[in-house]
Amino acid sequence: MSELIRPSTVLPANRQKITIHTVDGLNLIGEVATPLKPAVATLLCLHPLPTHGGMMDSHIFKKAANRLPALADIAVLRFNTRGTESEAGRSDGEFGNGESEKYDVEAAVEYAFTELNLENLWVIGWSFGTELALSYAKDLRIKGLILLSPPLRRTSEIELTFWAKDGRPVIALVPEFDEFLKPDEARSKFSLIPQAKVLGIDGAKHLWVGEPFVYIALTEILKIINPAALPLPLEI
Repeated sequence: MSELIRPSTVLPANRQKITIHTVDGLNLIGEVATPLKPAVATLLCLHPLPTHGGMMDSHIFKKAANRLPALADIAVLRFNTRGTESEAGRSDGEFGNGESEKYDVEAAVEYAFTELNLENLWVIGWSFGTELALSYAKDLRIKGLILLSPPLRRTSEIELTFWAKDGRPVIALVPEFDEFLKPDEARSKFSLIPQAKVLGIDGAKHLWVGEPFVYIALTEILKIINPAALPLPLEI
């Protein structure tokens, strides 16, 4: 007998606690969830602002890790940036206001490739994490960026120009009622990147609260990295 996928549903996967070492000497706490068969793609997650509760367990990322390895053959790597704490533990260091987190992003990307041998890696940022992605996720092995609720507060035209010249995919999912950047303004700002796609999400807010919006977010992510896995089931 089938049952609904609920917020607390955890589906089968290989789950491994990890420690990522930065070049400035910090240990970052994280977890990787991989499918029971070879992964077709990888999501490296950059969480929302830690000074406002953002962490590796921020709900869309935790639900992605709990569901996508089983439902879509996706590996999901999550970690706490410096000074950030979650149930898994606290990463060393202190919040760097988006500056020293450069070393965190670069270390996580390197760890994904060299320690975990993950492939077809996409970086997904949420809110503050989108700014880290645009600024620091530039390793040429990365396939592209997926941006949830990008505020573009810390992102300069220099960064946008980099991605325009780079040419790799940049896809922004922008809630209709986002408190920081709404779809029309996002389209205007991202127009500096010719290949960027801005998808307005009807009815959504910055934090994507509620299972219907989680389902929409995960569906849009899979349209990019593994459309063959769609539609996502509502029951298991």
